[in-house]
Amino acid sequence: MHIRKTLATTMVAGLAATALAACGSNGDGGSSTSDGEVIEGAEAPEGATPLDMWVFAELHAAVYDDMAVRWNEDNPDRPIDLNITVYPYQDMHDKLLLAVNSGQGVPDLVDIEVNKFSSFVKGDNPPLVDLTAAAQPYVDDIVPARLDLYSRDGQIYGYPTHVGAFVAFYNTELLEGAGIDYTTIETWDDFAAAGSTYSEETGNAFSVASTSVFFTEPLAIAQRGGQLFDDGGLGGVDVNNPETVAAMQMFQDMKDAGALSTIPGGSPDSEEAFGAINNGDYAAIVYPAWYTSRFVDYMPDLAGKIAIAPAPQTEGSPTLTIGGGGTGTSVPVGSEHEELATDYLAYAKLSLDANIAVWEVLGFDPVNMTVWEDEAITHNPDNKFNEYFQTNLFDVLNSVQGGIGHFESFANEDLPAVDNWFRTVTLNEVYESGTPAQDALDQAQNDLQNELGQ
Repeated sequence: MHIRKTLATTMVAGLAATALAACGSNGDGGSSTSDGEVIEGAEAPEGATPLDMWVFAELHAAVYDDMAVRWNEDNPDRPIDLNITVYPYQDMHDKLLLAVNSGQGVPDLVDIEVNKFSSFVKGDNPPLVDLTAAAQPYVDDIVPARLDLYSRDGQIYGYPTHVGAFVAFYNTELLEGAGIDYTTIETWDDFAAAGSTYSEETGNAFSVASTSVFFTEPLAIAQRGGQLFDDGGLGGVDVNNPETVAAMQMFQDMKDAGALSTIPGGSPDSEEAFGAINNGDYAAIVYPAWYTSRFVDYMPDLAGKIAIAPAPQTEGSPTLTIGGGGTGTSVPVGSEHEELATDYLAYAKLSLDANIAVWEVLGFDPVNMTVWEDEAITHNPDNKFNEYFQTNLFDVLNSVQGGIGHFESFANEDLPAVDNWFRTVTLNEVYESGTPAQDALDQAQNDLQNELGQ
């Protein structure tokens, strides 16, 4: 096996690439070629079937390589030689679209970021293999909302990497200094009140109003039963509906009251933001569970000071949290080894061993909930994530397990346009310019309808 990393691997772009591309070294060395750097993976058995895989996050490759080794041990009659190419985010998706449209040069396996996924499942004959049958041995243990994200018309076209459930991260040292007990924060009203109190007591920022990512707001929209598109999130653009307006107005009110503040870099998931949070400039972050890896990797000074808790709730809502971000892994139509690639992919993404690796290697919340129930794994005191945080991520996940909602708008093919408009226009109008939420969303609705021809 080998892993090929193009020279521009670290050049990721866009919201979800920043959110998900946990890049790191996959080995101690490799050789340079005209195509980039080749990093050797584990050796494959003699006679193994070669499978080519494209990814945009190098750390994902480490898990796939490990799962290929395990696959070969468990399936000696069907060994694979997994060859992984790590491309820059945008380059990989552009190359894949060209390949599936032409029917030439398609890989056997590919990671597709959630905001790009809808581009590959349009029409009646998507250029991706139906993975439904291969998922059956595992499907009862998988968080349904995450399979739904990569499904169309009852057929599964991609397997999820993580849940990405929104949770809250609280700096207890800062909050206790201001007389605030984070365990009393249950609703958004509680969150707003705590934020205003903290700001008044300390003169510092409590939580974040992001201007470069549209990420936390969909959580509150989903909790209110809203969508960004009509027809339950699958139709035309509908960003000025009552639920979305109410959610955006709530966040704008929190910004005005001092409970939210903008942050360097425009979101919690930026290099500038890591420094500010590590410095104690912000006391609370509401973000997907995979953000645990950001604390451990980029904010060492906060070790032992951060508690993980459920995300704030909307009173009376059955939706307690949703998944944020994501990568669906697929088998393109045209693979020469479709059946083998499909079976390996189910094993590498949905099996218990795969999901243990997702937690232990990546620090992501695994989609296979069997992991959530195994305290030898989830409460391992030697796990670096457990060592870092005051509370246990899986205790939080289990407390909201029955309320993980599926935000249909994340599957809409026009989501990239809406996401881009919010990131470049609407969030700045609401949080920076003070444009009333209703007015900003009315303008966004009009402009997006014109852009999308609706």
